[in-house]
Amino acid sequence: MTDTIDHGAQHDGTRRPTRSAGFADEAQDPPFKTLSREEAQALRVNLPQVSPWRVVAAQAAAGLLCTAIAWLVTQRSGAAWSALYGALAVALPGALLARGMTRRAGSAVAAAAGFLFWEMLKIGVAIAMLVIAAKVVPGLSWPVLLLTMVVCMKVNWVALLWRARR
Repeated sequence: MTDTIDHGAQHDGTRRPTRSAGFADEAQDPPFKTLSREEAQALRVNLPQVSPWRVVAAQAAAGLLCTAIAWLVTQRSGAAWSALYGALAVALPGALLARGMTRRAGSAVAAAAGFLFWEMLKIGVAIAMLVIAAKVVPGLSWPVLLLTMVVCMKVNWVALLWRARR
């Protein structure tokens, strides 16, 4: 016995019309509208952007605060250096990305390619800094370094909240 799969063909050889495999709310989507210059400027005023340099500065400030806390809690210079290096391992790659993303791109494709390049460079620098951390930081404390990195990375979320409150 042979089983066949019906792909829309009728028994007389003609094809049945097939339905679109779209989503249920597809018909409710409004059509795409190109904004005029005035509408785009009004949108920019209503949705202000946070400067990437401000985010990097906030990350560095959070890192310095973590460094001071690490020194006060442990009274060990190794913990303070670990916290400072952890902040640097977030802020320096972030500054590279900010530098790359604040340059003007000629097209959307160039902007996307530029973002990918600078993001990969950021990740590579951060990984390289972590790899050499044990040789560079005297009395390295991995928990302090990693905790400071997490705090500095969470500053990005604070920046989003910062923008939302404006």
